[in-house]
Amino acid sequence: MRVVILDTGCANLLSLARAVSRLGIDPEVTRDPKLVKAADRVFLPGVGTARAAMAELEKRELPDLIRSLTQPVLGICLGEQLLAKRSEETGGVDMLGLIPAEVRELRVGSLPLPHMGWNRVFPDDSPMAKHLFKGLPAGEWFYFVHSYAMPVNECTIARAEYGEPFTAAAARDNFAGVQFHPERSGKAGARLLANFLGVER
Repeated sequence: MRVVILDTGCANLLSLARAVSRLGIDPEVTRDPKLVKAADRVFLPGVGTARAAMAELEKRELPDLIRSLTQPVLGICLGEQLLAKRSEETGGVDMLGLIPAEVRELRVGSLPLPHMGWNRVFPDDSPMAKHLFKGLPAGEWFYFVHSYAMPVNECTIARAEYGEPFTAAAARDNFAGVQFHPERSGKAGARLLANFLGVER
């Protein structure tokens, strides 16, 4: 199996690559269009602000390449947000537009932002949720670090709550994303990555 982690220049590339390697697959970290299009699975990682991430994608000529992909793609943390049509972060920025939702700051009341730490995730009964969360109980714990998220919307396949309900995972067509960091979520995160890759764990 050929697995590509898109070289978006973000800080969680190596930790994600190590997590995939522990599943017995050596991923390629690349932005070469031929290698990306030939992959069986593609990861879209991201950390930082939406505006900076989109600027980096544009600099690396990645937006149109990502939109053209037909194989399964999984966005991680900010990578999930990048799939949306727009984020209100840093004054507002247009995103990839692959999931018809907008990203906004979490409304958490007196709770601290960023939302940093472990939180329970509740998938729905959609086919993609059953695939990604196979073998994981509803309410499993995953690790989050974020201040912005998609509100619950028509593409939400899993929810979490921090001050308010928000999208913990979303999917449309061959594109899916998780707001949490599976590569930092222990056995549950490893199982989710294995499910996405279609390997036994």
